[in-house]
Parts: sequence; C-alpha cells; structure tokens
Amino acid sequence: MIMRVDIVHEGVSELTYEIREIVEVAKKVKSHGIEIIWENIGDPIIKGEKIPQWIKEIIAETVMEDDSYLYCPTKGLLETREFLAEENNKKNGVQITPEDIIFFNGLGDAITKIYGLLKKEARIIGPSPAYPTHSSAEGLHARCHPLTYILDERNSWYPDLDDLRNKVKYNPVVSGILVINPGNPTSAVYPKKVLDEIVDIANEYDLFVLCDEIYHNLVYNGKKHVYLSKVIDDVCGISLKGISKEFPWPGARCGWIEVYNADRDEVFKKYIESICKFKMIEVCSTTLPQKVIPKVMSDSRFQRYLEERRKYYQWASNVAYRKLKSIDGLIVNKTCGAFYMGVVFERDYLNNNYLEVENRELRKYIENISKDKPEDMKFTYYLLASTGICIVPLSSFNTPLYGFRSTLLERNKDKLRWIYETLAEKVEEYLNSKR
Repeated sequence: MIMRVDIVHEGVSELTYEIREIVEVAKKVKSHGIEIIWENIGDPIIKGEKIPQWIKEIIAETVMEDDSYLYCPTKGLLETREFLAEENNKKNGVQITPEDIIFFNGLGDAITKIYGLLKKEARIIGPSPAYPTHSSAEGLHARCHPLTYILDERNSWYPDLDDLRNKVKYNPVVSGILVINPGNPTSAVYPKKVLDEIVDIANEYDLFVLCDEIYHNLVYNGKKHVYLSKVIDDVCGISLKGISKEFPWPGARCGWIEVYNADRDEVFKKYIESICKFKMIEVCSTTLPQKVIPKVMSDSRFQRYLEERRKYYQWASNVAYRKLKSIDGLIVNKTCGAFYMGVVFERDYLNNNYLEVENRELRKYIENISKDKPEDMKFTYYLLASTGICIVPLSSFNTPLYGFRSTLLERNKDKLRWIYETLAEKVEEYLNSKR
C-alpha cells in the first residue's frame, strides 16, 4: 500500500539528534558485557548530581498546594513572571514587564515554536557548530540545510564576525541571528565586544537576535556572562532561559523566553503575538515548576549552591583540558561555561583510523556500522566498543569539523579523572593508528 498523498514533511531529513541516537549503538555494546559510561547527554542527574534537600522540600511542599495542579495563564504564572522580570531588571537595567515573559514546556518546546511560526521564507542564521535542537528546527522550517556562520575553533570558539556579516549581507532571507552563550557544544563564553558587534549587525540589517542563555548561571574560569539584555539596545530580541540546567531539573520541562523591544517593530510584535496565540491553543505550560521558581531562586542557599557547582565544573574542565591539550592532532579550548568539552581533530591525522576491539563479534559490528560514516563518528563507535565511554561526534552538531563533545558532569572525581585519562589515551591511539 502506498498513500495517495506524500505526508512526509520536506524538511524531515534535517531532524538529527545524535546525542540520543548513539544510545542505540551503546545498547548493542552493552549487550557484550561492557559497562557504558554515559558522556553523551547534559543531564547532571544521570551523572550523580544530588539535588539539595532544601530544594526537594520546597518542591514537596508545593506539591501539597492544590493550586499547583491547575491550568496556569497562557504566558505562565503571573507571580513567577513578575519575579523573573524584577530579577532581570535588577541585574541588567533593561526594563521588561511580566508580559514580556512566556513559559513553555522546556526550551525544546519554545525553540520549535520560534522557528515553526516564522514566515516560510524567513531564516534564522545560527552558529556552526550548534546545538542540534536549534539547527534541526531551522532546517525543518526552511525545508533545507540550516544557514550557519562559523565559530572559530582556533580562537576560543568565538564567532567569525566577518563570516556572519557577509552571510547576512548576501542572504536577504535572513531575519534573525541565533547566539548560544554559553555555547553548546563549545562551552565558549562570549565577551561583551563580540555580542555588541552581533547586535550591531542585527541593527544594520533590521534583524532580531535570538539568544539561548540556558547556561547563564554556570560560568567559571574567570569569565563573566554578559546577558543579551545588557547589549540589545533598541534591537528586537528573544532570550531563552530555563531550570533544566540550573536547579537542575531537566525532567520538569520548564523554560521561558524574555522578549525585548517588541513594541519597536510592528512585524516583530505581530510575530511574538503569533507565538502567544499558538501557546493559547495548547492552553498553558506546566504549573508546578513555575510555582517553585521564585521560592528556590530567592532562597539565600541557591546562590551558594550554584557557586559550588561552578567550582566543580571549573575543576573538571581543567582536568579535561590538561589531559587533552598537548595531544598532537587535537585542537582544544578551555571550557569556561556550561559543562561540555568540544574538541576538534586535525584533518591531516584522520585516514581510516581505528581502535582495537577485543571481542571479534563486537569488532565486526563496529566495522560494519562505521562504513561511510564521518571520521569522528567512527571514533565514537570504536571508543564505545573499546572502553564503554559514550561521547558524541562533533560533526553531529551541524558542522564540517570532526571531533567530539564530552561532558564534565561526572561527580565521582576519581572516575572523572579516569574518563579523561582513558579518553586521552584512546585519542592518541586512534590518531596514530594505521591499517
């Protein structure tokens, strides 16, 4: 039977998420008796992060309140939006109101609507490499490969602003610029000068700026996060924030957008209104985590908790950097935000490389699935089969670069050291291998 109408969306080929797709390979490896060390996904809970008892108590107490079970307003609970608007205004001096904040069921939900409700011809240019939820949503919307600008792996993963300006200039369909700061998978933290120049480009070409700031409270190694609201001036903008990485409570699926300068442009204002209308059709987002946000964030223990986490990620990032930085054939930048390590292979070192896999059946499986795959994906498969360490190939983050992304989340310090000692050893072995 063949359906009389092709019901498959033209952009479906752009939907990729190797962060979870590699799990199927890991399951096969696990079936051969190899313990899997999950370094593929940014879930602090899986890696041993313990939620403080006081946060659990706040959530437990809130669960007992009857109004935590009701529908909330379309944009989100007013008291929570008031709290967040006040916090933003105190920190950044940019005056937003509760009406400029809209809640979603996680930022994945927000991202889907932000791209999906653009006019068909409008495009948002994003970084390369980029978090695949953004690049997939842009590609699905556009029904073609995402538009990207270069992040320079030899310059702290900062944007190549000449590349961005030229692509904006010669692509009149570009309507917005995506910035991910702190970066994922790069973990770069951008200085104010870089953000100012991006806003200047948006201002010159009448674009809006979309800034994913989900990791804004997880910055370390002497860096300071500069908020979009600090540099946006009169340009239209959207900031994405949430609690999945901060509390951390990824299973809550609770994120929000902050809208800047919507009243300064009638087209942008109408676009934001369309997002609100679509949210209205869904009724609302989850109520419980919204009720919890002001209680947790206003507690004096919250900032101390964040500082402890920042110190740990700084320690872990320096362990990882020291282990990898001196390996010939690698380009390694020190992590300064979020909790990832994005590493690049020098192309000259890649030529049908491999790692030894003791189990003959497993080795045959890895060889078969590695055929015609990108060179860095081959490495992740061989690494899995030889060590059980599950990381993600960098090429799956919408980039022509080959490399990998690992996490800094392992809370057992001895195990984290072992992960990066083993990773360094296997990288060297792989880059020096010859068939």
